[in-house]
Amino acid sequence: MATAFYSHTDCLLHEMGEDHPEAPARLLAIEDQLIASRIDTLLEHVSPPLADEAALLRVHTQAHLDYLLTHAPVSGYASIDADTRMNPHTWRAALRAAGAALAATDAVLAGHYDNAFCSVRPPGHHAEPARAMGFCFFNNVALAARHALDVHGLQRVAIVDFDVHHGNGTEAAFAGDPRVLMCSFFQHPFFPFTGVDHQAPNMVNIPLEARAKGMVVREAADQMWLPRLRAFKPEMIFISAGFDAHREDDLGNMSLVENDFIWLTEQVQQIAKRYASGRIVSCLEGGYNLSALGRSVVAHVRTLAGL
Repeated sequence: MATAFYSHTDCLLHEMGEDHPEAPARLLAIEDQLIASRIDTLLEHVSPPLADEAALLRVHTQAHLDYLLTHAPVSGYASIDADTRMNPHTWRAALRAAGAALAATDAVLAGHYDNAFCSVRPPGHHAEPARAMGFCFFNNVALAARHALDVHGLQRVAIVDFDVHHGNGTEAAFAGDPRVLMCSFFQHPFFPFTGVDHQAPNMVNIPLEARAKGMVVREAADQMWLPRLRAFKPEMIFISAGFDAHREDDLGNMSLVENDFIWLTEQVQQIAKRYASGRIVSCLEGGYNLSALGRSVVAHVRTLAGL
């Protein structure tokens, strides 16, 4: 078996303006770095389907879907919030991104692949059940986790989120659900200014100061994430893989480097191999410096694939 790499050209058609950091060039930078690193041919490249409405409704409300459909523009842009816009292709791109996470979950659980990385956009972890925000429309990882629980009958799944921003949408979807353990770190105080107060018992949130380096993250994860993950014994792990905590990324102010993402991936893999038959589905979230993003994804995927 191998590591699957899910992506689709539909995800290149969504864009939010010429100077917007969440741009199609992000996926092209990842593709370029995969080719340059010579690992692209060692991955199983898969074209994902579109997510269907039933899958979306396991996390999102009907009102949320209706709102996005009615606001999807025929031309130009429609503003969802100060940072988030739809163009005529956004709806389909978001369905494709969610579809990748769902299809990867099916394939990994079926034993077709050891694990999978979804190189898709728009990202998802800020999308709440009833609200799009923060560049996100559907919560790809939350949809995949709920799919594993409700469709495949898993009893325990874990979500690891190492984006520089707190995954408020994922927390909103699962806070208080004993079937889900969510572990995250994030820069604080920082957008979306959540994740610190009134934490549910199944949330392991680690707020970190700006300019925090990799050793601080590693120590925090070792002390707070790993014991909880071992005690929880997840049957599958989902990763919200944001790379905007990299020291070269201007949208965050943390100081991680590629080796830190390798370390984090290795720790998750060890938990997955011990309790979940190695089953991991990882989905792209943030990461806006194109060079740092491409290099970091290569480091992450290379580790997933054991290359």
